Amino acid sequence: MIVATNRLLDVMRHLRTAQEASFDACCDVTATDWPPRAERFDVSYALFSTRHRHRVRVKVRVADSQAVPSVTSVWPSANWLEREVFDMFGIPFDGHPDLRRILMPDEWQGHPQRKDYPLEGPGEMLLENPMDWLRLRYEP
Repeated sequence: MIVATNRLLDVMRHLRTAQEASFDACCDVTATDWPPRAERFDVSYALFSTRHRHRVRVKVRVADSQAVPSVTSVWPSANWLEREVFDMFGIPFDGHPDLRRILMPDEWQGHPQRKDYPLEGPGEMLLENPMDWLRLRYEP
């Protein structure tokens, strides 16, 4: 189901609370990059109802740098999923409680899952200690 961005939160709240829907689990949030389109990205939500045992996928289409309303108020489990989409695609989520990188180091430039991201990357990542992921640093 494709939903307008300005209706996303209303639709998601309905899918969560309506007796006939009861989608109580947000299993995934991801994005797809379609560079030729004006609305370049599809942000997809995979929802599951444990009561009715059915699934639905909800999509919104957004332009580059356009914000999407965060669904963390509906499903707290979307927190890290939205952060991953932000980190990999650069899509901001309005109202997210902690929107920051989750996979790449803070100083990393760009968003690796975008189709316009250079294949070589900007440099090498060096690990001082392979067990200490918090000390990743970028060296050009």
